[in-house]
Amino acid sequence: MKNIIFDLGNVIIDIDFERTFKAFTEISENVNWRESERILKEKQIWSRYEKGQLTDAEFRAEIREELKISASDEQIDTAFCGLLMDIDPARIELIKKLATKYKIYILSNTSHIHFLEVERILERCAGVKHFSEIFDYVFLSYEMGKLKPEVDIYEEVLKQANLVASETLFLDDLLANLEGAATLGIQTKQIVPQEFTILDLFSNEV
Repeated sequence: MKNIIFDLGNVIIDIDFERTFKAFTEISENVNWRESERILKEKQIWSRYEKGQLTDAEFRAEIREELKISASDEQIDTAFCGLLMDIDPARIELIKKLATKYKIYILSNTSHIHFLEVERILERCAGVKHFSEIFDYVFLSYEMGKLKPEVDIYEEVLKQANLVASETLFLDDLLANLEGAATLGIQTKQIVPQEFTILDLFSNEV
């Protein structure tokens, strides 16, 4: 193994989607949190935004229309970022150690609003301003126009970073995303929140 690709959510940063759905409910006029979750999935607002098909302004406009929200941009962004929790500084210290032995990358289904907030959390929790200070490259779905688990996103990462699939380990919390990568011969390992973290996987490095 020469390369490690990390997902962000529940691998590097803890997340809880229900926090965002509940936050949208709090600023919505009459949509409950289960309904907000259903609407976001059915209208593919979230996924289209993470695929770079919506600008920040277009995303907020659709949120306002579909969830019946008349809130400021800041209020919408705060609610949308509700799912983002903390980053364990020990994970960042581990990643720094791994970077001395392996090429390391991030591959995340994320959006512009979320990624800006994740980096603010990174600085607050671990004193690192940007992931690019640690990682060889950061691959973000909204910049690539592709989403996991679609195979083409993994093909693009291998091509851009000039990686050999069999020499590369991909870490993600979602089995479907791992299966997509595995079809190309990439080694995979599932991270299970609260049960099996990267600190457990690389306990010999801690």
